[in-house]
Amino acid sequence: MTEHRTLITLLAERSTKRGKFTLASGKESNYYIDARLTTMSPEGLSIIGPLALSTLHNSGWAVDSIGGLTIGADPISYAISYASAGSVPSLRAFTVRKEAKTHGTGKIIEGPFERGDRVAVIEDVITTGGSALRAIEAVRAEGGIVVGVLALVDREEGGKQVIEAAGVPVICLVSTSEIAKALES
Repeated sequence: MTEHRTLITLLAERSTKRGKFTLASGKESNYYIDARLTTMSPEGLSIIGPLALSTLHNSGWAVDSIGGLTIGADPISYAISYASAGSVPSLRAFTVRKEAKTHGTGKIIEGPFERGDRVAVIEDVITTGGSALRAIEAVRAEGGIVVGVLALVDREEGGKQVIEAAGVPVICLVSTSEIAKALES
């Protein structure tokens, strides 16, 4: 089984729930994808890191660092960064806070992000695109150059298109259609 197929199976078996759910976007859905049940597991991390790193290398985006809005993007970013340890360049991972700290340095971005970095914003699940757009705004405000968004799952509800309409290319590792097929088999 390929890494991609294994990831789809993990997301279908561990992260997808059927029922009636209200999403963070406020939309109603018949299923909920809690990607963290996969992204925070050893099996998920060991597949996501190398698969996402390979996807980034194949994208043609020259990337210095990776990160996104906490908490969904965090384990994915760290898995990619860890997987990149033996490659050149290795990728530094960072976290974008939902709001700036009110003490200390008052940072909104934590970690080894540097002004001028070429960044791939990481997202766990794209629904409306709002979380990725918030991360893009924060990175740009701190002097980063956003080259694209890498998402684990595209719910296929228009969020990818919203981000692309804002001028940022998007690559998704898995779609909800792929997860739905895995649930049916």
